[in-house]
Amino acid sequence: MKFTKDHEWLRVEGDLVVVGITEHAATQLGDVVFVELPEPETMVAEGDEVCVIESVKAASDILAPVDGEIVSVNTKLVDAPALVNEDPTGAAWFFKMRLDDLSVLDQFMDEDEYQDVVG
Repeated sequence: MKFTKDHEWLRVEGDLVVVGITEHAATQLGDVVFVELPEPETMVAEGDEVCVIESVKAASDILAPVDGEIVSVNTKLVDAPALVNEDPTGAAWFFKMRLDDLSVLDQFMDEDEYQDVVG
């Protein structure tokens, strides 16, 4: 897995990249009560707002970590947003993207580097 400075995780599955938020981010948000997902087949650019997460504490956006196409979304989160707190790096993935070049993921942190950031 790779990690962004915005507390997202990225996992390669075949030719797709699965995107979610880290356990640290889920803990900081508190109890998640609402998730708004993007539409599949949407082209996004790095930094675009892709998802909205609302918790009892705050609302937050998930930004596209790289340029690509959203090919799939985790509709389970719409009916069960608490999954984000229960299993942030597993069942609570947000969307899958197709990238032109997976090597762009090399710019992101590995788990040890990310743990150094969140302490």
